[in-house]
Amino acid sequence: QVQLVESGGGLVQAGGSLRLSCAASFGGYAMAWFRQAPGKEREFVAAISWGGGLTNFADFVKGRFTISRDNAKNWVYLQMNGLKPDDTAVYYCAAGRSISGSRDAFQYWGQGTQVTISS
Repeated sequence: QVQLVESGGGLVQAGGSLRLSCAASFGGYAMAWFRQAPGKEREFVAAISWGGGLTNFADFVKGRFTISRDNAKNWVYLQMNGLKPDDTAVYYCAAGRSISGSRDAFQYWGQGTQVTISS
């Protein structure tokens, strides 16, 4: 079973940037980031294939967020630029077998890291 640990969350002002990191206990999976704001369902943010050649992004982050991975170290990153108050949420790292935006495509989940954007 893959263990996932997120880091890099915090409090930033609107327009700022953050980079989230996810350490996986071992590789071989497509990886994704989801987020969940208070009172809302968990939603897809971005995903990257095992080889890194394919990515998928939610429409609301296109042009602002990028996803990357370092397979030598089993790390996945989410670079978030142009942050908005609506981006405030707990961000979760997930591992699965496709870069589909569906939660069902991902079997393993981290504990999450809080991102708060002030206006």
